[in-house]
Amino acid sequence: MQVEETELEGCYVIIPRIFRDKRGEFFESFNQDKFEELTGVNPNFIQDNQSISHKNVLRGLHFQIGDYAQAKLVRVISGSVLDVVVDIRPNSKTFGRYIALVLDNQTNKQLYIPRGMAHGFLTLEDHTIFSYKCDNYYNKASERGIIFNDKSIGIDWNEDGASLIVSEKDLVLPTLEEYFHEDSISHGR
Repeated sequence: MQVEETELEGCYVIIPRIFRDKRGEFFESFNQDKFEELTGVNPNFIQDNQSISHKNVLRGLHFQIGDYAQAKLVRVISGSVLDVVVDIRPNSKTFGRYIALVLDNQTNKQLYIPRGMAHGFLTLEDHTIFSYKCDNYYNKASERGIIFNDKSIGIDWNEDGASLIVSEKDLVLPTLEEYFHEDSISHGR
């Protein structure tokens, strides 16, 4: 396993060592001890999730808040995605910045996303299977999101927008500015 730091503090690209031969391939998709040794992070993953999507499905940008905030380890089992992470930690030096990378079943790269980040992805192929480990349980009341096309973030999804398949829920998410303005009002700041 190899780990590459991203420009977002605490967010890592995980590159597995893949063994290929005439039978196919094998790789270790997660090893707690190696992960901790290479990242300094000791997650306790307690929930695994999986989605299967058609080409051009855009999911995100999602996160959970409070006691149900989640760190995630994401990967693609079949197909490919453009995976995007936005730093939404108000005191972070990279607040509002994002990273984007292709995750696929050829390289089997994974992305570790710490708490305090919004996450989304765009499927690049039909029948893309996306899998992720979470260090906290899903809680509907703690679920939040930022609109995928927030101009202040400026994510390049490499799409014209017309062909995207986005849920009704994700189409009405606030911008980053609106989210933090609404959050400060609701908490009396």
